[in-house]
Order: sequence, then C-alpha cells, then structure tokens
Amino acid sequence: MREKQIEAKLKREIKRRGGAALKFTSPGIAGVPDRLVLLPTGSVVFVELKAPGKKLRPLQLKRKEQLESLGFKVYVLDSYAAVDAFIEEVAD
Repeated sequence: MREKQIEAKLKREIKRRGGAALKFTSPGIAGVPDRLVLLPTGSVVFVELKAPGKKLRPLQLKRKEQLESLGFKVYVLDSYAAVDAFIEEVAD
C-alpha cells in the first residue's frame, strides 16, 4: 500500500461526512502536515500521511510538536485501519 492510496481514502471518507481534507502547503516552511482537515462540526485538525512502516522525518516531528503546542491536534496515518480509527474519533 502506498501513501497516495491512504490519502485518497482519507479524502473520500472526510468528504462523505460533509468535511474537506485540503492539501496543506506553507511556502517557506518545510515539514508541515499533508492535509488540513475541516470537519462539519467546526473542528480543524492536521493530518500527516505515511506509507506503512515509514516514520516522521525530524523536521516533520518538529512541526507536529509546534502545532500541538498551539493546541492543534496532529494525526499521523499510515494505513487504511488508521484512517478508519481517525474517522471514528473525529467525524462520527
């Protein structure tokens, strides 16, 4: 399974529940999470997608910690099962 497939499932499941999983880029700041997930409840969370068995790079870990220190939730998803668990936690 590839990261791209996991990302497609995330986008599909969030859209099905009335939310949006926007591609997130921040010019000039490397290492930001892949997706900004907007939920119909008004919640905003960040999602970093990884292929199974892959880990966050040091810069990605730093960005995750920075966002969490500001009070945001940052999820790392590396499988279809992880996407399902994420959806159950935040969207159902």
